[in-house]
Amino acid sequence: MFPIEDFTGVVTPFYYYDIKLLRETLTAINDCLAERPAYRVHYALKANANGAILDEIADAGLGADCVSGGEVRAALDAGIPADKVVFAGVGKTEAEIRLGLENGIACFNVESLPELEVINELAGDMGKKAPVAFRVNPDIDAHTHKYITTGTSENKFGIPLTQIEEVVAAAQGMDNVEIKGLHFHIGSQLLDMTPYAMLAETINRMLDEWEAKGISFKTINVGGGLGIDYDDPDGHPIPDFEGYFKVFDAIKLRDGQELHFELGRAVVAQFGSLITRVTYVKQGVNRKFAIVDAGFTDLIRPALYQAHHNIENLTAPADAPVEKYDVVGPICESTDCFARDEKLREVKRGDLLALRSAGAYGQIMASRYNLREIPASFYDLPGESKLTSKI
Repeated sequence: MFPIEDFTGVVTPFYYYDIKLLRETLTAINDCLAERPAYRVHYALKANANGAILDEIADAGLGADCVSGGEVRAALDAGIPADKVVFAGVGKTEAEIRLGLENGIACFNVESLPELEVINELAGDMGKKAPVAFRVNPDIDAHTHKYITTGTSENKFGIPLTQIEEVVAAAQGMDNVEIKGLHFHIGSQLLDMTPYAMLAETINRMLDEWEAKGISFKTINVGGGLGIDYDDPDGHPIPDFEGYFKVFDAIKLRDGQELHFELGRAVVAQFGSLITRVTYVKQGVNRKFAIVDAGFTDLIRPALYQAHHNIENLTAPADAPVEKYDVVGPICESTDCFARDEKLREVKRGDLLALRSAGAYGQIMASRYNLREIPASFYDLPGESKLTSKI
């Protein structure tokens, strides 16, 4: 899978992206959409905003889900049409809202009444009408890591079900907003479809209730959160998009209504790997350490979420003995550890290791803590390879 011969002389650590797999993933998504003309997918830029990757996303015809002004600019610069760009987030600044209004984006996903009031005021000042959807907090526990659960009543995201009627009524009385839809997002890295089925039931109930009040919504946005197989990336390189979309087929869309999705991790996680070189092998009292030149500045998920990425020794021969290692980085923090008791083919100084399934929330979350450099990205295109530091 990895073109080791092309890595000669490349400074580690770096991100390697298999563009062929990304294209196959995008094709799988579009194949599902072809059977569902009312469905729309917006790629969540927060997962990975590498310029080369956004070019592929735009070419595939996906829209963009943005959570900052910078992401809105990146989506537009990549050629994603403004009418396919949605802007979410609990803390949109005035400058970011103006940016969206100036460029005529498809929708602002509103998360509070104060935000709605600011959007209405700014749109009025600019002589525009702002399209808005209301992010509803459905109080559904996705049973994922507490740091990536977003749909319960204790999260900062969204408008509680008990308050949504008040917010919609307020919007109806505003001159500078256009009500477009409802927006939901219950969490991330979901592999059990049960929470999604619960969300579909909640949406059906809400649509019936709003219809009885004479109110309809053009768009229903169910967010994203579909998980990937971190343990077996080669066995499951492409998520089960058909099974995912099928759950939401239970939503009873009205004539002309669209169902929107915001997929991020599921699109890009499996085609990216962090490549790092072993600096030292250190024998402790009871543990053996593989000290690598990548750290949590390059891939923070293990330190932040206690996440595990499958690790492979790319250099060791296939018949090398397997041993257990704590794979750690050079950062001056005890949390700079990628894995404990990781089973790897015998590791030696200079070996190249691959931390798999790192295409999402890897390079995009890199930092310069300890004054380290942001890792470059090496991406394979059919017929050519390029090394770029574009992020």
